[in-house]
Amino acid sequence: MTTLTGTPTGAATQGPRGSVSERAPRPRISPERIAASLTLVALVVLGILAVNEVGISIPAMVESWGNAENFFARVRGLSFPEAGDLIWLIALTVGLVLTGTLLAAVLSVPIAYLAASNTTPGNGWRLAARFIGVLTRAIPDVVLAMAFVLMFSLGTLPGILAIGIHSIGMISKMFADAIEQIDEGPRLAIRAAGGSKMQEFTSGVLPQVLPSWVATVLHRNDINLRGSVVLGYVGVAGLGLEMSYAFKALNYGKGLGIALVIFVLCIVMEIVSSLVRGAMLGQQQQTRSWIDRIVHPRLGVRTPAAPEVRAAWAASPQTAVRRPWTGQRVRHTIAGAVAVLVVIGGVVVSDINWLDFVTFWGRVPEVAAKFWPPSFGNYDATVMIVAMRDTVAIALAATVLTLLPSLVLGSLAASNVAPSRGARGVARFLLVGIRGIPELILAIVLVVITGLGPQAGVIALAIGGIGLLGKLIADSFEEVDRGPERALRAVGATRLQTYTSATVPQGTRALIGHSFYMLDTNIRAATILGIVGGGGVGYYLLNASQGSRYETVTAIVLMILATVLVVEGLAMWMRKVFR
Repeated sequence: MTTLTGTPTGAATQGPRGSVSERAPRPRISPERIAASLTLVALVVLGILAVNEVGISIPAMVESWGNAENFFARVRGLSFPEAGDLIWLIALTVGLVLTGTLLAAVLSVPIAYLAASNTTPGNGWRLAARFIGVLTRAIPDVVLAMAFVLMFSLGTLPGILAIGIHSIGMISKMFADAIEQIDEGPRLAIRAAGGSKMQEFTSGVLPQVLPSWVATVLHRNDINLRGSVVLGYVGVAGLGLEMSYAFKALNYGKGLGIALVIFVLCIVMEIVSSLVRGAMLGQQQQTRSWIDRIVHPRLGVRTPAAPEVRAAWAASPQTAVRRPWTGQRVRHTIAGAVAVLVVIGGVVVSDINWLDFVTFWGRVPEVAAKFWPPSFGNYDATVMIVAMRDTVAIALAATVLTLLPSLVLGSLAASNVAPSRGARGVARFLLVGIRGIPELILAIVLVVITGLGPQAGVIALAIGGIGLLGKLIADSFEEVDRGPERALRAVGATRLQTYTSATVPQGTRALIGHSFYMLDTNIRAATILGIVGGGGVGYYLLNASQGSRYETVTAIVLMILATVLVVEGLAMWMRKVFR
């Protein structure tokens, strides 16, 4: 019996006994890809083991409901600061968050330019810029605020600088990734015409990445608003400081009342961000949240792309100089002016003591001597390493628990996957609502109910991660090439078959990248949650800071930095392998 098999050129080869055999080797999976896949499996297994080690037990949580009843009995209703004080605290918090985010956005531009592989002057510059990004991400903003409180006057300035420097890590990374994905044609054309490096950037790079940058800055601003809560625990003025005072005084009603204000403020900020995205980006892909569909209903309607028609004012340089004031140009100008006024208002409300920038230099050597050299002090090195290991275990467990709910909600929130607009709207609403709850507040409540330990930290991180990871998954699925999906539907494939065979395979790389970003975020967040009894190395960080043992704080931060560098290296390797 003879068998015919194909060869790479479509020809068959005669075998030794007259049979036709295939000599072309089958495509092989590279050893590096196999190693990366095994690493992913190992991380998932470690995460499952970490979940088991934490000992999350639903029956035990049900039994501990008596603690919850006692807690809510002590609350006796929510209370709030006086109306005038509350308005001032809200303005102060929003002002320091806006100013800190703006500072990070400005400083991130040159760092991203140096970190992007297609714009960096050399590998040395790229590695240095990437290291700065990782370093600023690794140092928790609460630690930065702790140092700045020693150098500057009490108020908002330590919080602004802490938010700004810590945010450089994420914003510069996203900026650099956007630069690496641009169409090189315009930039190379400007270079060929003799343009300078600055002209290449402003005319060939910036127009392509601006939509992504706007979305990134707005997204980071939302994160900073939720993160500003923890800065109150080290003396930064605002809602977080008032909430910390309330909880320390066991005034749970006022503490939860302020927490509710922060939650509502996060939702309002999401709506404002949507309005800004709609005004600046029009019908770009960055305006896709459920709030976008409410405030910008036309964004949900896809119309065929019309051929580009050059406006009459752009016919020549002479007419372009005298560009008419159309309705669209007036709206954009007003929106830009409002944005500038809001930023100025945020700086004014923050009540920055500008004299601090002149006087703080004299305190730098004194503060630096407190933080350096690093030392574990009275703590045994083995104990600290085990605590760091517990923090990583908490982050891994939270990430594993987050994956499946985020994948389900994120898929339902994607327009090309959701079975109906209603289902998509509900999924988007849940994601925004979950993101609006600061993990610190959730951890405080869970610690009261379940007691001290890693269980509260894992649950708080897992719930908070669903909102972030679910949104990232939804956005990634909406950005996949729709061609394979349409082809499968054309041959009668079901919605589930289209999802598993076209949508998920295309979104796998993004899903892996987002999962590592979630792990990276959870490691730092687990450290912060340890401050309120969530377990891990954060407990020792709190004790060291309260005891003014700042050299121990530095040693803990260096452990966190080393861990984040490992995660960043794994993430870069995974993105390269699964490209």
